[in-house]
Amino acid sequence: MSESSENRPTPPSPARVTKGTLARDVAIYSLARMLLVVVIAVAILGGAALVGVEVPLLVAAIFAVLIALPLSLALFGKLRGRVNEGIAAFDAQRKADQAELRARLRGEGTSS
Repeated sequence: MSESSENRPTPPSPARVTKGTLARDVAIYSLARMLLVVVIAVAILGGAALVGVEVPLLVAAIFAVLIALPLSLALFGKLRGRVNEGIAAFDAQRKADQAELRARLRGEGTSS
């Protein structure tokens, strides 16, 4: 192993991440972000009602999405990291499988 590759962080083991695990993590992260948008939209509508101002639902939803985008990066950083690691591990496994298939098609490694 070369010295430069030793300094790089190693991705998580590809055997750890399955399609189901990755799909679950992505679904949880997506649901958390959507719930954050709903909570913020309700807060905007509730705050406007307390002040006596009528805010259309679409306007509240748009502002909620704009506020939730950066806020979700901070609030759900650990979950986002888990999704990113899962995607990286799944991609590494896919690339390894492709390389193995290409090697088999070239006739290399047929001794197994």
